[in-house]
Amino acid sequence: MEFDLVVCNGTVVTASDIWESCDIGIKDGTIVAIGPRLPAAPGAQEIDAEGAFITPGGVDAHVHLSQVNIDHSIVTNGVVPDPENFVGDTFTTGTRSAVAGGTTAVITFASPMRKDESIIAVIEDYHKLAKDQSYCDYAFHVIITNPMPQIVEDEFPRMVDEHGITSVKLYMTYKPLRLLDYQILDVMYSARKLGITTMVHAENADVIDWSSRLTLRSLSSENLFAACSWSGIIPTLVPHCFTERRHPGVPVQLIVS
Repeated sequence: MEFDLVVCNGTVVTASDIWESCDIGIKDGTIVAIGPRLPAAPGAQEIDAEGAFITPGGVDAHVHLSQVNIDHSIVTNGVVPDPENFVGDTFTTGTRSAVAGGTTAVITFASPMRKDESIIAVIEDYHKLAKDQSYCDYAFHVIITNPMPQIVEDEFPRMVDEHGITSVKLYMTYKPLRLLDYQILDVMYSARKLGITTMVHAENADVIDWSSRLTLRSLSSENLFAACSWSGIIPTLVPHCFTERRHPGVPVQLIVS
């Protein structure tokens, strides 16, 4: 077999094995052989990796790239008029940094507005933002802000079958994103039937607001600031409802800032 690229003499590390003085043969961008002294075709590129470890690329499963903080309907051919409306990184800057650190796949978020009545349209818009801009493989978690029946009953199956997306994220805080408990349970009920992982940003919004107002009132007269921890404000829904006993078969990931 002829290769376009051979990485030679490295220590190859896989999920199950470590091979010293090993070569990797690559053809058309795909690893097709691993073994000692692989032959390089005339004109093929060779990289000498002696003294180096060669590992599979990392997967970063929680990043925020080109996430639009305004009405996503203004996205046209992957371009948002005002870059300041993005979260920190675009697909270009974020994935370029990822590849530099050995990460070759990322999972970012497709984020609809509260008024949006379709997550499929949002997924398609975020693909436009990534088109020809990503240095590595990418996938999406979908944030659910409007869990109407059309979305959780009709579009969840399409999200899985047509777009290969098997995870959603819910927020229990932040007014533009926050869901009520019954809405969270609606999402989890539909997610369970499809094997969708439900990620939950689990903080008690009311307690945060109350604590923030109290802290500001007590410190404002003296121009002081206080460091705060939200470790004590995990919502009651978390220990009581996100358990295998109460909701068997619902894969859940909790995110607590």
